[in-house]
Amino acid sequence: MNETNLLLKAYYEALYEWMQANKDSLVSKVKILLQEEFTKRWPADFTEDKFAAYCDACLAFIDERIEYYNPIGIQYLFDRTRAQEAFKLELQLNWFDSRSEFRALVEAASHKAQIGLTDQTLRPLAEELIAEVGAFPQESIITGYESNPSLVKLPDYIVARAIKESIR
Repeated sequence: MNETNLLLKAYYEALYEWMQANKDSLVSKVKILLQEEFTKRWPADFTEDKFAAYCDACLAFIDERIEYYNPIGIQYLFDRTRAQEAFKLELQLNWFDSRSEFRALVEAASHKAQIGLTDQTLRPLAEELIAEVGAFPQESIITGYESNPSLVKLPDYIVARAIKESIR
């Protein structure tokens, strides 16, 4: 495995640990952001039952994101020969286009990996990468929703915003 992939694995592992440790604060943030978004953009669709349903969906998306970053599960992205095919399929299934965001993540990881990785520098470099590029896929979800908002996209958007605002 090359140094860029090693740093990317450390990036995902750091995100996984951060998400697990901050799940309660993310849940609180999601509820606030969801309330704000309904009030601002979807007031006609707002009911207590609908809010509760969307809140539950957001909470499920948090759990899904935690598993997305799980170091055991993320290995398919780096270790399997069909990783590119799986990634292309995932891009087709998503309503947002994260290809440029992923390229930026890989490029940033590549530049940081050139610094030289040791056991002592790997985790701090992964944390720098998170601070620099955020939690992939984040910006593509936010941009995709803001350019064409819909209630179908709302849970992904709210979770992406909660993560982005919490990582700062």
